[in-house]
Amino acid sequence: MITEIYCVSGISGMKDHVFISSGENVRLSCNNALSDCKSKTTWTYNRFRHPAAVALIELGIKNKDTEKHERLSLESDCSLNIKKVTEEDYGLYRCRQFVNGQKPGPDVFLHVLHVSVSPTSSSSSSSSSSSQTEISPGRSVTLSCQLYSYTGFSCDYWVSSEGVELLWVNQAGVDLKTDSRYQILSSSDQYHCIITLTTTLLNEDNNREWRCRLTHRNQLKTSVRYTVKYSDPGETEVSVTAGSLYRVIVSIVEIAVFAAPTVILLQIICARRAGEF
Repeated sequence: MITEIYCVSGISGMKDHVFISSGENVRLSCNNALSDCKSKTTWTYNRFRHPAAVALIELGIKNKDTEKHERLSLESDCSLNIKKVTEEDYGLYRCRQFVNGQKPGPDVFLHVLHVSVSPTSSSSSSSSSSSQTEISPGRSVTLSCQLYSYTGFSCDYWVSSEGVELLWVNQAGVDLKTDSRYQILSSSDQYHCIITLTTTLLNEDNNREWRCRLTHRNQLKTSVRYTVKYSDPGETEVSVTAGSLYRVIVSIVEIAVFAAPTVILLQIICARRAGEF
C-alpha cells in the first residue's frame, strides 16, 4: 500500500516537499502530460553535499547499480514509487522528460522522519513506522526522532520560519511534555531536526505506544509509532517453578532410595529382639 504523500509548495521558493515516515511507501509525482511517458522519462537523485546526481530511472530503464533499485518502480503516469522508505532515501528527486528536447518536471524534496532507540536490542526494529523492542521494566530508554532533510536550511529556520515542529505524544495525541515522567529534548544535528524522549520504563508500559509527530503550521504531515513490548514474565516463572519441582522430586526419590535399606535393617533388628522376649 502506498501512503498518501504530503506536499508543501512554496517553502523557500522551492517546489514540492514530501514528508514521509521510514518504513512506508511513497509515490513522487512527475506531473506527466504524455500519453506514453515511460520511454521518455528520467528520474535523478541528489543528496545534500553530494552534488553529482545519480540516475535512478533513465529513459524508462531502472538503473540496477543503485542500492535502492529493488525498491523503485515507475508508474504508467511516470510517478516514481519507493517501497519501504529508509532515512537514507531523503534528498532531491528530479523528473525530466525528453520529447524534442528536455521537458523539466517538478523538483521533489523528500524528507524522512525516523525513530531509533537506545539501548538497542536484538528484537528492535527502528526502520519501521511501528517498531518494537523487548526491554524490561526499571530500565531507562531513549527514543530519538529525527527529521532527515535535504534543503540545507538549519532546523531553526524550519521551526521559526516555516512552522515545522516535532512532538512526542501518547496514543491519545497528548503532548508528553506535560507529563513529568518524560524528559523531552529538542536539538539539531547539522541540518537535521531531532527530538528525544527519555523515560524509565514501568510495568504498565508493556504494549504502550508513543508517537513522534511532524506538523507544519499546526497541520499533521506524518508520524512514527513506537511500541514497547516486554517478554512474558509468566513464562519465566512457570519454567523456574517447573524446574524447582523437578529438583524436589528427584531429591525425594534419592532420599527414598538410600533410606529404604536402613528401614528394612531396623525392622529385622526389632523383630529379632521381640522374639527373644
